[in-house]
This record gives sequence, C-alpha cells and structure tokens, in this order.
Amino acid sequence: MHLMALILTLGLLWPVGPPPPVIVRGWQPPAGPYAAGHRGVDLAAPPGTTVLAPAAGTVTFAGPVGGRGVLTLTLPGTGTPPLRTTFSPVTPSVRAGTTVRAGTPIARVSPGAHCPESCLHWGLLRGDVYLNPLALTRRAPSRLLPTGG
Repeated sequence: MHLMALILTLGLLWPVGPPPPVIVRGWQPPAGPYAAGHRGVDLAAPPGTTVLAPAAGTVTFAGPVGGRGVLTLTLPGTGTPPLRTTFSPVTPSVRAGTTVRAGTPIARVSPGAHCPESCLHWGLLRGDVYLNPLALTRRAPSRLLPTGG
C-alpha cells in the first residue's frame, strides 16, 4: 500500500503536541546500511513530555538500546512487512505486547544527549529500510505567493 493511502486510512497523529512540534532535525537517509545519516526526525520536546501513539498498533519493543529508552510500535494493515515506528530517548509507559489506539500515551521523553536541546527522535521502518516518518503526517498544502509587489 502506498504511504499516502496509508495516511488517509490510519489517521495518523503527531507523537507530541498539539500543535505540531518544531522539527529540530530532518530526515537524512543514509547511502547504505552502515553509512552516516539521520534515520528519523527530531521533534522538539522537553523531558517529561507525553509521547502518544500516532496510530493504532502493537508495542513490539519497550526497553533500553545503547543506554537509551526506546519504544517500537508496529502498525497493522500497512503491508508486508508492516511499518514500524520508533521513539527515543523515552521512558516507556506500556509493555511490549500491548495493543494501543491512536492517541494513547505510550511513553515520556527522557533527558538524553541525542539533541543539543531535549527532543524526541521519531523513526519509521519497513523491514530494515528506514523511511521518512514525516511522510505519515498530514500537513497543510504548500502555497506559492506572488514575488512582486
């Protein structure tokens, strides 16, 4: 299923907000599996901010990875393999195996050294391929404005 069709089907929410958070750092896909890049987006969020499930899904991981708290939410009905969305650094408030609805609190942002200021790193994968999680958000259409006076 194409990502745009999934957005309409899933009714995805921002994981922090409203309003939509400031994007501190955008997605920079790596050239290869071990190459440099940024495999997600960083959303401005102070420690303690509640992280919401952006869609209905099943928590498939909630625990530490490399000294940081991570939570993975697998989204059913999104193809094979299904889409997985990840969040770090967080303190999970639900356990692996928990099924949640969109908007359910799933974690809190933890202090971490991922960003100069506190942030939530939001990732998206299909299998082992990283995707841009912003493709899942609904954004206002762009408008071109006249350049002359």
